[in-house]
Amino acid sequence: MHLTIYPDKATLGAAAAADAAEAITAAVAESGRARIIVATGASQFEFLAALIALPDVPWDRVELFHLDEYIGVPADHPASFRRYLRERLIEPAGISTVHLLDGEADPRAECARVGALIAAAPVDIAFVGIGENGHLAFNDPPADFETREPYLIVSLDEPCRRQQVGEGWFADIESVPTRAISMSCRQILASRRILCIVPDARKADAVRAAVEGPVTPYVPASILQTHDDVTVYLDVASSAQLQKR
Repeated sequence: MHLTIYPDKATLGAAAAADAAEAITAAVAESGRARIIVATGASQFEFLAALIALPDVPWDRVELFHLDEYIGVPADHPASFRRYLRERLIEPAGISTVHLLDGEADPRAECARVGALIAAAPVDIAFVGIGENGHLAFNDPPADFETREPYLIVSLDEPCRRQQVGEGWFADIESVPTRAISMSCRQILASRRILCIVPDARKADAVRAAVEGPVTPYVPASILQTHDDVTVYLDVASSAQLQKR
């Protein structure tokens, strides 16, 4: 695990975007396409804005998957991750090959449908974040570190749901769904390269636990320590609790 620390969110986002563009271009040069996984949430705003602004990224050769989606939330809801990705990446970049999780479909059937698609070939790059509760995708603690299923139906814990309210996606915690579809931890780890983008002071405790603590299901993002090619992008605020800065 390689840690990089930047002065602020904008600098962090630009650096992560430059590395992401290089990784996508390299994957396309090697195999003719790049299969990528993209995270959502407020922590990814600066990164995605910087990424779509870069020239010459071969978006027409990109195949996109995403990490998670609320069960029961329609595609036009302000909190829908399908909407988030369409507005912030897919449409601006012009990505045509996308496999979005339908939160209104039968959850088990949707896990099987998109799971079969992502399992069909290796994933080149995953862009992920870390939740305030240490979650990876919507794998809240204690996460399932064992399953090899690509996608799971998960329950969202209260800290996770409060984070969604705090970021402004929902008016109150009663409005936040209690279940979601999430990519499994093992499926994320199957990516050849992982870029983990984590700005903001509210993530500092989770960052410390994930990168300096033991690997444990009670800090789901700690499993990233076991991957051979992970770069973690932090700003001064999110790295503030690290003992080995």
